[in-house]
Amino acid sequence: MQTAPTLTDTTALARNRRRAARAPVHFLMQQVADDIQERLIEVNRSFKSVAIVTGFVDFWRERFPEARIVADDEMLALESGAHDLVIHALALHWANDPVGQLVQCRHALRSDGMLICALLGGQTLQELRIALSQAEVAVTGGLSPRVAPMGELRDLGGLLQRAGFALPVADSQTFKVTYPGLHALMHDLRGMGEGNALAGRLRRPTLRQVFDRTADTYRSLYSLPDGRLPATFEVISLTGWSPSADQQQPLRPGSATHRLAQVLGGIESPLASEGN
Repeated sequence: MQTAPTLTDTTALARNRRRAARAPVHFLMQQVADDIQERLIEVNRSFKSVAIVTGFVDFWRERFPEARIVADDEMLALESGAHDLVIHALALHWANDPVGQLVQCRHALRSDGMLICALLGGQTLQELRIALSQAEVAVTGGLSPRVAPMGELRDLGGLLQRAGFALPVADSQTFKVTYPGLHALMHDLRGMGEGNALAGRLRRPTLRQVFDRTADTYRSLYSLPDGRLPATFEVISLTGWSPSADQQQPLRPGSATHRLAQVLGGIESPLASEGN
């Protein structure tokens, strides 16, 4: 049996996060935490046993002091059926086995328990990806892995079903952040623990010319009228429920008892065949 290729060097990821803890940059995590709290208010249910899976324990412990905080290791330190809410917080895009992570979260939930998973999506850092790849090709004649390949909304929604969750929902929010230059953006990425931790990354120092060319390309392609540089961050939210016998179930196709036109009070007209 073939095993999936390793995407993330977990040792490098842990090192990046330790460095980030010295001067953390949490603006995106704060947005995600605020959004999660708003979602929980809309659910209108009281959760008594919450677990949070994250690479930034201190931040989430402060926001959810009553929750059990566990690291996003490949094997999650969660007990089976122990929680009514599991939050997977801005870490799944680094997982070598994202479906396995979600399955472990489902096993940790009680019947009809809720999962909220927030992760970075495919539009994240799209400007940097393009500028960096063009610069590296121009300077070195080749490309090396530098930014984690993040999933698209249409694909990530299917992970919940594969992991066995009921009533899956996926949505996304896009944040545009502006910087005075490339150096300021790279500073924030280090403070977010989002530096390059790819297993296939270049293991020798990058040529200075690559970064200089990246800065020039970034500015020529994306510079705003005020001279600042935009950076896109896409946060995808996945919501699902642990299956339960008394959960609301979608109707089977063809089981409707009223026609749509009747419900809407409209006039139903037959479709014309092709060519008429």
